[in-house]
Amino acid sequence: MAEQKFETAMKRLEEIVKNLEEGTLSLEEALKVFEEGMKLVSLCGRKLDEAEKKVTLLMEQSSGYVKVPFDQQNQFQEKDAT
Repeated sequence: MAEQKFETAMKRLEEIVKNLEEGTLSLEEALKVFEEGMKLVSLCGRKLDEAEKKVTLLMEQSSGYVKVPFDQQNQFQEKDAT
């Protein structure tokens, strides 16, 4: 099964929150949809992280600026000192 789109997951998450807030679900049903909701939160978080990384990469490429990880910065400084 293909992974859900962000928008689809968010819509389902909103439905779950509404159902839980109404308080009409049995305990078993509430636990089941809560678990589904937590999985959707994780999925949405991953999708947002991926989007942020892609935007950062595109911005860096368009400006010519390349971010160097901290540990590599230290290596460059050590080479310059020698």
